[in-house]
This record gives sequence, structure tokens and C-alpha cells, in this order.
Amino acid sequence: MTSVSAPEPIPGTTIFDGSMAMRGYALNKMCYSFNEAESRKAFLADEDAYCAKYGLNDEQKAAVKARNVLQLIAAGGNIYYLAKFAGIFGLNVQDVGAQQTGMTVEDFKAKLVAAGV
Repeated sequence: MTSVSAPEPIPGTTIFDGSMAMRGYALNKMCYSFNEAESRKAFLADEDAYCAKYGLNDEQKAAVKARNVLQLIAAGGNIYYLAKFAGIFGLNVQDVGAQQTGMTVEDFKAKLVAAGV
């Protein structure tokens, strides 16, 4: 039997593994709820109560308040669920990509075009 070694760290990247999935369960469950329009309305009406309903910890609540995708990922957020959260505020994948790379949205879009994406 071969053993599986831990993935090599990638500088500036948070690895979403089983440990992170457990850490971010409440956050990701909350973000998944945003598939429903009523849940989005409830969140916007009382963000603190909505976060409490899902049991977010202080780190997760602070990241939600900051609207910071990198902090949300570090707090256990999965980008696929976080896209639901970002959508509430009219952010798309290019907005999130720009935030993750520290670029402006325009520069990020230009980088994608230059790469042929």
C-alpha cells in the first residue's frame, strides 16, 4: 500500500482539504443557503442574525463583514459556495479573481484576455 503525502504548499494559496472543509462547514452551509431568494433577503435584512443562525465563528463573521474573499477562504470557505455570497453583492467571478490576485478588475480581465482565456 502506498501512503498519500500532504500536498506541497503553494505560496499565497490556502489548500481546501478535509480539515478546511470541517473548519468552514458552517460558512459554506450558510453560503449554500443563498441559492434561495428568501435566504438572500433574510441575510440582507439582518446579517448578524443570519450568521448566528448558521453558527459562524468570530473569524468567519469578520470575513463576511469585510466582504473579503481571501479572508473567507482562510476561514474555511470554498470558492464554489462563496460565489453564492459574492452574488448577493453583484460580484462575479472576475471580481473575485481580481480580489484574490490583488489586481483591479480591469487588470485581471486584461490578464485573462492576454492568456487567451
